[in-house]
Amino acid sequence: MRYVSTRGDQTERRFCEILLEGLAPDGGLYMPKRYPRVNGFQMLRWRGLPYNELAFEILSLFIDDIPREDLKALVDRTYTKTTFGTDAIVPLRQLEDGLFIEGLSNGPTLAFKDMAMQLLGNLFEYELGRRGETLNILGATSGDTGSAAEYAMRGKQGVRVFMLSPHGRMSPFQQAQMFSLQDPNIHNITIEGVFDDCQDIVKAVSNDLAFKRQHKIGTVNSINWARLLAQVVYYFAGYFQATTSDAQKVSFAVPSGNFGNVCAGHVARMMGLPIAQLVVATNENDVLDEFFRTGTYRVRGSAETYETSSPSMDISKASNFERYVFDLTNRDGARIAQIFGPGLVREGGFSLSAEEVARIPITGFVSGKSTHADRLATIRQAWQQYQDMIDTHTADGLKVALERRQPGVPMIVLETALPAKFAATIEEALGRQPTRPAALEGIEALPKRFTVMPVDAQRVKAYIAENTAT
Repeated sequence: MRYVSTRGDQTERRFCEILLEGLAPDGGLYMPKRYPRVNGFQMLRWRGLPYNELAFEILSLFIDDIPREDLKALVDRTYTKTTFGTDAIVPLRQLEDGLFIEGLSNGPTLAFKDMAMQLLGNLFEYELGRRGETLNILGATSGDTGSAAEYAMRGKQGVRVFMLSPHGRMSPFQQAQMFSLQDPNIHNITIEGVFDDCQDIVKAVSNDLAFKRQHKIGTVNSINWARLLAQVVYYFAGYFQATTSDAQKVSFAVPSGNFGNVCAGHVARMMGLPIAQLVVATNENDVLDEFFRTGTYRVRGSAETYETSSPSMDISKASNFERYVFDLTNRDGARIAQIFGPGLVREGGFSLSAEEVARIPITGFVSGKSTHADRLATIRQAWQQYQDMIDTHTADGLKVALERRQPGVPMIVLETALPAKFAATIEEALGRQPTRPAALEGIEALPKRFTVMPVDAQRVKAYIAENTAT
């Protein structure tokens, strides 16, 4: 398996070459040169496998430069009942006939990001140990990526984490999860802007190749192919739990901000998983919904990026979207470089050609939007009708899923986080506080350690240089 950049650089790289890099040298994202296709025999053999074995089978199709026995050991160490709370790892719960929620939030930080981040931590430690190197991870978070990365990387040999987040824009629980960590290899930087500003800084630092190489900068954001790849597994796992035969199709509803989660579904579909629809659910920051309705991708500035009650989706520039458009344009690297390079910001977005718009339905994508009022109503509905307490982002997914259901096609909503992370909105909707694990009681009162900075990539680079000097 070889990987190339979305922006035209056809230099072929292997998995472990791109694992520690993040962005390609030309600023693009790495993609497999081809998608492995899954046949009926494989699907039959995979059905009923424990999650760790299913993960190994799928990851092996994309990773051929780690010895199989080593990869198997890494996967087995990652996906355990001890870490994720159940033998199923991603248990499916039925709300009603043909409507399910896939539980992805039973890991250490109560969010779906743990599903990939726990594996990434083990992969990083393995590869760095093999090379005898260190890595400084630079990331941006709108809520859950940061804590998932920090909990996965704390205590890992040869790894430091520098995590950017929008100052004051995460829930108190999310902030406490990150800022209460006192591990010396964890650095939290809050940026006086929105998530897109944080993400732009990460890209600016990553695009400074000299600085990136000097300070050994890597990334755990979903621009990292390894993280997206790990997410492909739970689409297969959800499918097998919801069906009895590989002749059946299912749809997935995915709350989406940065497009990484649903892009993993796109990869699974390209591999041959029988997915009828990939339903993109946005909040008030509806750039993606607007695109799938109109074929126009309109970038919003900080002032137009709303602060909502599903804050992890308060994003107006979806990084992983480039991967999907790469496939949609028949992998035209020159066109991707033109529309996703500096011109994207300068021109404020792009519009697809009529021919390209016509391809969207073929890829299975549809979309919808949810507002704060919708979230409250959906949380109440889930609790009263199904006795299921869901978080605000999962509510966005369920609201749009109900609108997009097709007769006879099971709909699986991907859970984003546990409701304990967004207690204020749950109380507003239900008049009661969500329960939380005993180990996390009082987390908001713990001492916090973080650094506030303006929207300034140079300041962030200076901070990284200062804290990697030893």
